Amino acid sequence: MLSSKAARKYDYDLIIVGTGPAGLGAAFHLSASLPSLSILMIDRERYCSGGLLNDCKQNYTYPIGFNDGIWTREEAERLLQIVEQHLQPVIKPKQNISIYQNRARRLGVSLLDVRQAHVGTDRSKHLIHKLRSELEQRGVRFMLEQEVTDIINCTDGVKVVVASGKTLNCSKVITAPGRKGFEFLQKVMERMGIAFIDNEVDIGIRIETRQENYQIVADYYDPKFMFPDKVRTFCTNSGHARVVLEQYQGFSLVNGHSLSEKNAGNGLVNFALLKTIGLKNPVRSGQQMAVFLARLANEIGGGRPIMQRVGDFRMGKRSNSENFNEDLFSFEPTCRVTAGDLGLAVPAKIMRHIWNALKKLDNIVPGVLHPSTIMYYPEIKMYANKPAFIDTYFRVSENVYMIGDGAGTSRGITGAWASGIRAAEGILLNR
Repeated sequence: MLSSKAARKYDYDLIIVGTGPAGLGAAFHLSASLPSLSILMIDRERYCSGGLLNDCKQNYTYPIGFNDGIWTREEAERLLQIVEQHLQPVIKPKQNISIYQNRARRLGVSLLDVRQAHVGTDRSKHLIHKLRSELEQRGVRFMLEQEVTDIINCTDGVKVVVASGKTLNCSKVITAPGRKGFEFLQKVMERMGIAFIDNEVDIGIRIETRQENYQIVADYYDPKFMFPDKVRTFCTNSGHARVVLEQYQGFSLVNGHSLSEKNAGNGLVNFALLKTIGLKNPVRSGQQMAVFLARLANEIGGGRPIMQRVGDFRMGKRSNSENFNEDLFSFEPTCRVTAGDLGLAVPAKIMRHIWNALKKLDNIVPGVLHPSTIMYYPEIKMYANKPAFIDTYFRVSENVYMIGDGAGTSRGITGAWASGIRAAEGILLNR
């Protein structure tokens, strides 16, 4: 199917929907293995996007970023070596890890020892430009600020429909729209009759506090704690760190960024505490439940997420603007959302498990539950639309592959890139 003859029959041999790490991983592998292949990458954003654009934190240790049931340790470690060759990470040093691991173990908590790298929000565009330039030199084309609205299977190929009304014909398609593309993937799978599992989602809060209250970051940049009740820490930022808003259709979520080490620090740290929810029948959609919770929080917050001081939460009262003063609460929130009461927005069971995890964490890293610590809500990761793959290369039909966080094949930059390589290997095998 993929040949110079095919290039005359189709507009492109391969179209990749999404220019994040999953799509880039596929493009790099295919352009190196089959230089004659005509490849187009499409994205609705101005830049190659995904986690590479925001903070660009990378983990190079299994199982971080790799979903159970899809990856083996051997397969992940094989592909992580290739990912590392492309991203050329500078691995962050760690020290005193055994001290924290011993404290955690006594509380039934585990602290994973992960090889990590961090680029920083201020430098991520430089990395993206370098990666894109290398692909363009290989002949890969980019179509940015163009949203794909549909993917149509045909008897002899695939049609990709763009919002402008233009339809592109190709031999094969890789869809990798990322977490924000979960609704798009659902619509495509429903229209194509592809079965998928949509029962798992991560719901949680983002913590912001002074670095002196979470001193582990001086020893371990992004500590990966795994608590009981399927709660975990995620995406720790320190140095020059800030909480940011992510805009979705009709609501906002919170997330965390940090700048590279060349910038002066602001003395703050932020990280997420996420609880994985696995819903059972008769619940129809974990993703839609997550959207409902996000919209509820934004409604309570007057169109914005909610923040609450730990000191107020402990006393069972809401936070308000007067609680953010220059006395005990001596740092300004980096993301000024609505001061309020998380108890009105977070489901009780989820909040109970997260609070229990926070109390354990305060025994492992004393100080994190200082009264000034801010809890932001909601932080939700909607990346669990897991299609019924017809082979191990993430193929969902004869000529369509679905990869990355949005398709539930990964959870992060390196896992997404690896899933792109794996799909590319399948295309090479089946061409």
